[in-house]
Amino acid sequence: MKKILTLLFTILVLTACTEVTKNEITKEEINKDKVTNNNYKFIGESEHWKAEYAYKGTETWGNNDGTKTYSNKDSYEFILKYKGSLEELSSMQKLEYSFKTLTSSGEATEEFTDPPKELIFTSKGSSEGGAKVNEDEVIQVNVKWDEFEESFELYNKNK
Repeated sequence: MKKILTLLFTILVLTACTEVTKNEITKEEINKDKVTNNNYKFIGESEHWKAEYAYKGTETWGNNDGTKTYSNKDSYEFILKYKGSLEELSSMQKLEYSFKTLTSSGEATEEFTDPPKELIFTSKGSSEGGAKVNEDEVIQVNVKWDEFEESFELYNKNK
């Protein structure tokens, strides 16, 4: 009889310890941050130009003492490339280009006193807490060089 009581008491204590451990794991899981990485590459081209918009973003959802939290960081690189030769651009005096997502935009102007030495033009940026770019967006691009102008769209190459 004594052995049976000892066995029942031991089982009861072990069961109680197990419940405490389960509750602690659950609290840890509740407070654990959920992180989503968004890496997209949008591409497109026109008759004379092609472009790429590379987007990298990180979204973090968390729980701080029962309060839900959210933060995000992102960066982009826009690359514009002339499809012809440097010789064709040798008389170019001014290049203006812009791109526009649903939530942000960028533009650049370059003036040349000497002929350009590159066919590739790049701009970069980053933000914290700004609006993110969605993977199914269509990015509008406009390029003006001297008296010429072309517009085209960039699409996510993985969609």
